[in-house]
Amino acid sequence: MRRLSMKTALLFATLATLSTPAWAAAPIEGRYVTENGRAVVAVKTCGKAMCGKVDKILRPKKGVPARDINNDDPALRSRPILGLPILMGLTADDDVWRGDIYNPEDGNEYRAVVSRMANGSLKVQGCLAFICKTQVWKPAS
Repeated sequence: MRRLSMKTALLFATLATLSTPAWAAAPIEGRYVTENGRAVVAVKTCGKAMCGKVDKILRPKKGVPARDINNDDPALRSRPILGLPILMGLTADDDVWRGDIYNPEDGNEYRAVVSRMANGSLKVQGCLAFICKTQVWKPAS
């Protein structure tokens, strides 16, 4: 059997790598209106990950203060919703972003799976074990 030279072996390895499709997560940086239309979330780079904070309150609930009143931690219940971290520690994992999402409506944190759709919207999933709830956030103008 004929042996390949190191140079030829490297060439084959390089060609094999180039022919393998790369499924990189699409960038998600931007501003998005939540599915319920109540807020705009700004998604940006935070260190080595992506994060999202409430950038603008569009439709506050009547009679409900714009504070994190449902948080399990009493010390955090007075913090304002405006500027509140919603998406935390999102890192690319193949074609999606994985991290955590905080829901101020119930005061709970969930596993998050986020992906950018072809129309520029974000598909945002909050998961508890294997049960996920999905929302679509549209780009803010």
